[in-house]
Amino acid sequence: MDTIIDLFERSCLKFPDNPYLWEKKDGKYEALTYGRAKSRVMEIAAGLLAVGLKKGQRVALLSEGCSDWVCSELGILYAGGVNVPLSIRLTARELVFRINHSGARFVFVSPFYLHILNSILGELESVEKIVVFRSSGEMTGLCSSFARLVQEGRRWLGVHPGHLEEIACSVKSTDMANISYTSGTTAEPKGIILTHGNYVCNVLQADSLIRIPEFYKVLLFLPWDHSFAHTVGIYSFMYNGASLAAVDFGNSPMDFLRNIPLNMREIKPHVLLSVPAIAKNFRKNIEAEIQRKGRFVTFLYMRGLKFAYWYYGDGNYRKKGLKVLVAPVKHFFDSLVFSRIRKSFGGNLRFFIGGGALLDVELQKYYRALGIPMYQGYGLSEASPVISSNTPECHKFGSSGRPVTPMELRICDADGGIMPLGEQGEIVIRGGNVMRGYWCNEISTAETIREGWLYTGDLGFLDEHGFLTVLGRFKSLLIANDGEKYSPEGIEEAIVEKSRFIDYCMLYNNQSSYTVGLIVPNKNALREYIQGKHIEAGTIEGYKMMLDKIRRELMEYRYGGKYAGLFPERWLPAVVVILPAALNEKDGTINSTSKMVRRRITELYKSELAFAYTPEGKDILNCTNTRNIRKLFDN
Repeated sequence: MDTIIDLFERSCLKFPDNPYLWEKKDGKYEALTYGRAKSRVMEIAAGLLAVGLKKGQRVALLSEGCSDWVCSELGILYAGGVNVPLSIRLTARELVFRINHSGARFVFVSPFYLHILNSILGELESVEKIVVFRSSGEMTGLCSSFARLVQEGRRWLGVHPGHLEEIACSVKSTDMANISYTSGTTAEPKGIILTHGNYVCNVLQADSLIRIPEFYKVLLFLPWDHSFAHTVGIYSFMYNGASLAAVDFGNSPMDFLRNIPLNMREIKPHVLLSVPAIAKNFRKNIEAEIQRKGRFVTFLYMRGLKFAYWYYGDGNYRKKGLKVLVAPVKHFFDSLVFSRIRKSFGGNLRFFIGGGALLDVELQKYYRALGIPMYQGYGLSEASPVISSNTPECHKFGSSGRPVTPMELRICDADGGIMPLGEQGEIVIRGGNVMRGYWCNEISTAETIREGWLYTGDLGFLDEHGFLTVLGRFKSLLIANDGEKYSPEGIEEAIVEKSRFIDYCMLYNNQSSYTVGLIVPNKNALREYIQGKHIEAGTIEGYKMMLDKIRRELMEYRYGGKYAGLFPERWLPAVVVILPAALNEKDGTINSTSKMVRRRITELYKSELAFAYTPEGKDILNCTNTRNIRKLFDN
């Protein structure tokens, strides 16, 4: 198998009657089999050829996840084209850049996002036609209905028998399949060129770690344009003859979020792909429901968690020894408490696959205790994206699992020297999953790929058991004034995870004598806190009490505190900056996978950071923090 087309053809021959794509129509999920999906793909590919698509030309795709999303991408590839998948969370400005930079001739779009394209039509330099999903009537201007494209495809197939098959067979493993744009945590978006061979290689690599049986279903609620959902969800499930379901989008993004729990009970997925932000939200909802059931259920739940944490230890890569003797206790808590929680996920859920960002150890232990373990993996869009993963057979909490095979992985120092086991350095890989390069950006390509090795920019180490631990971004390191460096992600995640009063924490130190913590407080928790002290919200006294509470939460990590010794004190925030607004995609402070965009946060709050390095700024009750917390509560 050399191409994505080969992957799909293999599954259509091997599993023609298996369901591949599930979508909710008229209130009920309906399946599109592999055989029927292929007919649809051929019609779309022929439709694109009928309107003039040539080999190597780009077609953009802007839509929520649906069956037409997958069929359209495959149709583009069968016609010899290149898909440019676009996030539905992009702003109009961001869309203009990506569509123009890629030189897309055509755009597939959902009706929900057509108005955004219409607002920027005059700025799109290369677009000749916009094909609108779920539309059938006549449309004006550049817009055309999806039904019409399919109709033209049927006609074209009748006039040119066998020609589409010739074009599909001419596609090689080295041909481009996608230009996937980075999410914006770097200085500017880069177009990652992934070839057919990259995808095929990574699907087979991922399959070497976790095998997906053909009866498995996944409910795919992550953005389908994201490389994690793309390879692990769409293509790995395709390769194994399994199926994927789209969340019912409803009429808005809010409907989408509300429908996830309902759709899980309807689809009964065997696997879910998740990122830490979603996993944390699931846990919050579970624990809120447990508390509603009363003190006795809460007591059983907490005792069950405590026992399961001890029982599973730090994973299953070592034998449990005498712990097997107390397995009946584990089964007791499981049947009484945890099995009921699993029913809310549909009842069939075997495990989560976690990616997209670092997942803290506590969350991994929590889901293992529930009986639906979250196998943390690590990847990078430039690597198609899977690099490593924990698996049902072998996992270690806190790690990102063992590297895929075949692939080479090294840990290197700043000069490219190979580090010994256990030593930290930059994660560097080489294999068939490494991207071709960045679209129209030779300089960045040369910086990132050197002699075939992909320099990921991520900091990590390998242990003696072969597990990879990822510590954070190599370039996001805190740098003290003596040149010593430290990765901030572990501290940031612990602060947010262990304090209900803090929603976001970003540490900053650019060659200074102390570290600053930029904090977004949790408004509800702080409001409840001062009300419990009988202090009125909206008063100076109330704001000062809130700021002091944040200070005391952070002091818990220093000598004498509850979490003392978890991290070196010199890297803990010595000064606090309260941010006046929640981080959000609109202002670019988080990206589409809820990762903080450090560059943007630093840029947006540079005056607050400058003030933090003055004598006046060191006091948490300073005028800037008082003003910002008031502004936060006024929003």
